[in-house]
Order: sequence, then structure tokens, then C-alpha cells
Amino acid sequence: MAIIRWHQRNPLADIVSNFFDNDYADFFGKRACDPSANIIEKQEGFELEIAAPGLSKDDFKINLENSVLTISSEMEDEKREEGKNYTRKEFYYGSFSRSFTLPKSVDIEKIKADYKEGILRIDLPKRAEAKLEAKKEIRIS
Repeated sequence: MAIIRWHQRNPLADIVSNFFDNDYADFFGKRACDPSANIIEKQEGFELEIAAPGLSKDDFKINLENSVLTISSEMEDEKREEGKNYTRKEFYYGSFSRSFTLPKSVDIEKIKADYKEGILRIDLPKRAEAKLEAKKEIRIS
């Protein structure tokens, strides 16, 4: 017969542990992490998609320096409710920054960005000489 150690759980200890062990943002229902990104290669160029719901296009800063594309944002949210016997004020501040090194085949003069339905799309067209390079299968003789 095996002996198994049993610990009685303390609900208050679990709450305190969850508060200090997890991100504060997770505890309060907000995610404090960098947004997800998709990079799609097409024949005419690349498409970069950043999932950032709840923001507006004015919240983003997109910079290009030395072939490094940096997308950043700062978010601030404040709510205030007042009633007969209570006052409640909640605020949240967060930011993110994602950087991507662009290949030399990207025409940096023709980069375009669009934000619609919570997704930031950045079109990174290829230079004309990069588009002409066709894939070719080479047979082994």
C-alpha cells in the first residue's frame, strides 16, 4: 500500500498565490503581452498581419530604420463610476513593440499599412528584380 501525502487547500492562500504568481493583467482580465503576428509570402511581396483588437489606427507607431520595421503602441484605459454609496475608478496602461528585420528584396518606398476590424495589415512589396526570380526545379542527371 502506498502512502500519499494530503494537503488541505486554503482558498485565501490560493487567491494570494494566483495574484502574485500570475501577471497582474491576467488577474484583472486584461492581457499584457505582445500581439500575435502572421507573415505571409506572396509572389508580389509579403503581408504582415498584427492582431490588435480594440485599438484605433492612431494608436500605432510604425517606424523603419536600417531595414528593421518596428510597430509599437501605447494603450491607456480609464473608467470611473459613481453611485450613491460607492465610487469606483479603474485604469489600465499597457504598451507593446514588435520589430521585424526586412529582407533586401522588399521595396521600402512602397510599404503601405491599413487597420481594419482589429487587424493591422502591412503590405511589403518586393522589388521588381526580386519578382522576376522564378522557382525552377533542377533535374539530377
